[in-house]
Amino acid sequence: MIRDELLISTGGVIKKAVAAFGDSEYRNIYEIRIRNKSPVIFRTSEGEFFVDKNMNKTRDINIAVNVSKDDINKTMELMSRYSLYAFDEDLKRGFITIQGGHRAGITGKTVIENGRVKTFGNISSINIRIAHEIKGCSKKIIPYITHDNDIMNTLIISPPGYGKTTILRDIIRNISDGTSGVKKPMNVCVVDERSEIGGNFMGEFRNDIGIRTDILDSCPKALGMEMLLRSMSPDVIAVDEIGRDEDVKAISEAFNSGVVLICTIHGKSIDDVYSKKIISNLILAECFERYIVLGKRGNYFTVFDSKGKQIYKGD
Repeated sequence: MIRDELLISTGGVIKKAVAAFGDSEYRNIYEIRIRNKSPVIFRTSEGEFFVDKNMNKTRDINIAVNVSKDDINKTMELMSRYSLYAFDEDLKRGFITIQGGHRAGITGKTVIENGRVKTFGNISSINIRIAHEIKGCSKKIIPYITHDNDIMNTLIISPPGYGKTTILRDIIRNISDGTSGVKKPMNVCVVDERSEIGGNFMGEFRNDIGIRTDILDSCPKALGMEMLLRSMSPDVIAVDEIGRDEDVKAISEAFNSGVVLICTIHGKSIDDVYSKKIISNLILAECFERYIVLGKRGNYFTVFDSKGKQIYKGD
């Protein structure tokens, strides 16, 4: 399925490289790095792979085939369904979301207006982050973020590429459906700023995020949380990758309203997050009752309580 979604959205050598991997192999591929005049790099749980001129997989970068500017241009056309202007707002933030909910980050020459990115020109790099839906991946975490019939305010911590969005998505589904040990199904509202959680593409959601879940798609987190508190009566609000002053302000307001928050943040460890001034007030106030620190690709995790005391360490 992932392979088919990528084949629809890529062109030239890039498309041929994507076709070199089978359906089952995409379970282990989490990024595809595309750069002008460089090989396509498939980043997997087993290391990096390339393709040679015969479109066979290889680990030898010296025989890997390079991408051309035409390949990148064709791929951008296909990713946007020949309507880049329709993705203008996303492009200003440096990415577009393609079919399947996969996020394609881009770099190139920026056009700046009033101190903000107006658009991109001469795109030179694309980084496709593969959206994996792994049902059940949060099963071992759920017991540590529930108490009696309640979900605890939780902050999930990991560096980029460790699977925190995948874990968050599965937690949302379990809370919404009342599965995997959740004793009481709840109304969950999600601010999906980058369309990664629900996997929205052209109005359709690819991922299963539960029957009691409502999503604000492509909406800034702070604005979205404010809107949801006013209009949707959420039991739980979930947001991915907090990090701006306005995010923290909105989270504080949500805490004060009695809504449960489940958030993710970039960080290497709990000490790393404790050192971030942007959320220091939330930490000092012990707003988060659980901190979940993920290991590589979510294969293990460590749990801390509101005071930063370790209560579980996985293998």
